[in-house]
Amino acid sequence: MLLGMAFVIAQNYFKVWQPQIIREALDSVVDNLKRYKALEGAEADALFNEIAQGLLVFGLMVVGLALLMGVFMYFTRQTIIVMSRHIEYDLRNEIFSHYEKLDFAFYKRNNTGDLMARISEDVNKVRMYLGPAVLYAINLVFLFVLVISSMLRVSPELTFYCLLPLPILSVSIYFVSNLINKKSEQIQRQLSVLNSLSQEVYSGIRVVKSYVQESSIGKYFGQESDQFKDRSMELARVDALFHPLMLLLIGMSTLITIYVGGLQVIKGNITPGNIAEFVIYINMLTWPVTAIGWIASIIQRASASQQRINEFLKEDPLITNPSTETYPILGAIQFDDVSFVYPDSGIKALQQVSFSLKKGEKLAIVGKTGSGKTTIADLLLRMYDVKSGSISIDGKNIQQHNLALLRDRIGYVPQDVFLFSNTVKNNIAFGAQVNDEKSVEKYAEHASVHNEILELENGYETIVGERGVTLSGGQKQRISIARAFIKEPEIVLLDDCLSAVDTNTEKHILQYLKGALKDKTTIIITHRIYSFLKFDRIIVLENGAISEQGTHDELLKTKGFYYNMYQKQMLEDLEFKS
Repeated sequence: MLLGMAFVIAQNYFKVWQPQIIREALDSVVDNLKRYKALEGAEADALFNEIAQGLLVFGLMVVGLALLMGVFMYFTRQTIIVMSRHIEYDLRNEIFSHYEKLDFAFYKRNNTGDLMARISEDVNKVRMYLGPAVLYAINLVFLFVLVISSMLRVSPELTFYCLLPLPILSVSIYFVSNLINKKSEQIQRQLSVLNSLSQEVYSGIRVVKSYVQESSIGKYFGQESDQFKDRSMELARVDALFHPLMLLLIGMSTLITIYVGGLQVIKGNITPGNIAEFVIYINMLTWPVTAIGWIASIIQRASASQQRINEFLKEDPLITNPSTETYPILGAIQFDDVSFVYPDSGIKALQQVSFSLKKGEKLAIVGKTGSGKTTIADLLLRMYDVKSGSISIDGKNIQQHNLALLRDRIGYVPQDVFLFSNTVKNNIAFGAQVNDEKSVEKYAEHASVHNEILELENGYETIVGERGVTLSGGQKQRISIARAFIKEPEIVLLDDCLSAVDTNTEKHILQYLKGALKDKTTIIITHRIYSFLKFDRIIVLENGAISEQGTHDELLKTKGFYYNMYQKQMLEDLEFKS
């Protein structure tokens, strides 16, 4: 930045020299023309050649100064503009890193499109301020200082009249910049709305098409686009009025220079070359002065954008990692009177839930939709902190554990499977960040998806598309299972992970799970009863509270919800076989 400022000074120093050379050249021509008219013959020819040589020297000096100015202009851009790109790079990485630290509740409160707008559009607006706006602002300051000091040395009176329109310019900038700030902030917020809407429609395009809602969605998007257009046009109208005003005021300065300068020449206070010099100075100030409005616009937009960026950068995550200590996770789990209310919606998900699992024990959680089953998985992963009660892992409160270590040792297969727009191989390897193809294939076989992967166009190197759109629901679930088990975790959380697979595939996966889960603490959240797997405990959730708990045989004897669920499943299996 400082080096760039030095280059700006050097650039403008050589730039201000040019009018002075032109003044000397013009005064030289005017003086020599008077002499030339008084001479005849060989003397006149000699003077003509002298004038021509002098003009050539002056011309070469102007070209030389222009070249020097160009060289320093290049170095100016290589320092200040490059500096702004480095800050843009750092800022974007800082925002992305901060996004990753923020808790799950934050992402439920904010739209993906808005997050994307802040890390892309808003960062770009800030970069425009740090680069071009700062460059032209510095250039304006130093050029003003050098030009006005040069003008004052020639004629303070003429300088005063030339710069007379500038106070009007300053007042205009003050009022217009406030308008620009308000309209810029509105534009950025509406752009976030458009980004969010686009992202939602693209992600849910299958639903949009299946309900034949392309036309209505298109109209809605058009209405939002019209709002963006109207706000952008309002800003454009402000700029459209502002720029002609700048040019008018500069034009007035030029006219004043010629008129007042002519009077000064008649009085003998200045030379004709000084008028040319002042006209060039005024035109030198034309772009910087006109750019004041543009700079003000960029600064106001950047201010609005940085304010939006700071809203998220200043937001502290509710879930923080208290330790970086490394130690073994054995897998003993204790829920002690756990109650939980979702902070973003106020929904009471769990009420005084208590259970314990020793290392290697198996727990099944069943219940109706919305009974709080998935919330238990979220709390074990510490996506949220409990409101009352406590959760312990290996006898230590979950809030005191190394969060990264804890999550690394939990193999989680969520109900809503998410795959990255990458290869099948990388999606499976993501669980342990390994590149060993044999390990990837091994766990794909365990998840009963290996053969189907081989049938894909490029096998394990097939790109699955956004959120795994090219795969079936069952394939995505099984890839997710392989991804969870490849990390060889101590605790396994399976949230209704076999809902989209057929009966034969289910049996194959359960056969693997029976052996793979032997020494692992396991919690399976399910809508089905897997009698093939032996559970140490089964709990039934109803409205966030445990209504039944016990072993499979014990729950059948109580003839409650679990018994009815088991009977219904038996009938469905008999109907399917018949």
